[in-house]
Amino acid sequence: MARKGEVALHSELFAASCEAGGAAAALALAIDDWRHTPRGEGQEVTDRRGVLWVQTREAARLAGQPYRAGLPKDLRGRLIHVLANRTEDALFALEEGLRCRDLAFVIGEIAANPRALDFTASRRLTLAIEKHGVPLFLVRLDAERDLSSARMRWEVASAPSAPPRWNAQAPGTPQWRAELFRARNHAPGEWLLHEMDGKLQALRSRKADNDAAGMNWTAGLQRRRLLRGG
Repeated sequence: MARKGEVALHSELFAASCEAGGAAAALALAIDDWRHTPRGEGQEVTDRRGVLWVQTREAARLAGQPYRAGLPKDLRGRLIHVLANRTEDALFALEEGLRCRDLAFVIGEIAANPRALDFTASRRLTLAIEKHGVPLFLVRLDAERDLSSARMRWEVASAPSAPPRWNAQAPGTPQWRAELFRARNHAPGEWLLHEMDGKLQALRSRKADNDAAGMNWTAGLQRRRLLRGG
């Protein structure tokens, strides 16, 4: 949860529905942010808050609904799934969720560029985030880049997995190619994201691998988190 005087995270992720990578990348970013957010004085060591996942029916038709058994164990029993008939209903559910401090984060999935999701609607979401401190990761399926007040805007796509160390025939760890094309407090760039030992790792695709700030996608993104090495 964002502390007083800090800006909570409002992210948009543009992705193709045929790759099924948008929601996965959004979940990876959300979990990484959630696990590394410092717990305030008087709060429990373990964050037991729920997670809200809102989809329009069109988004669910294109990408499928969240598979609870495939989620991390510490999230399976806390997922609240909302399936909205209209974009207006999804936006209402998202905004109401962002007003609830008992949620760790909110994920949304909306297809294409519906008229209801204009700059005014985006700004309403940002204001709710800044006031209540609940992060939002909104997946824009098969959408064109439009006007938005989101603080971070990504273009993500699935990337080939590296072969496992012990069995080259086994499925590898999921990876995403992620372009950060608009951000507050961070320069745009491209990264290859993957999970390692429960942590989200990133390598720049256009800079030297020894660029520590580039290897750590979290560097400079949020004022509430200390800069960590790559």
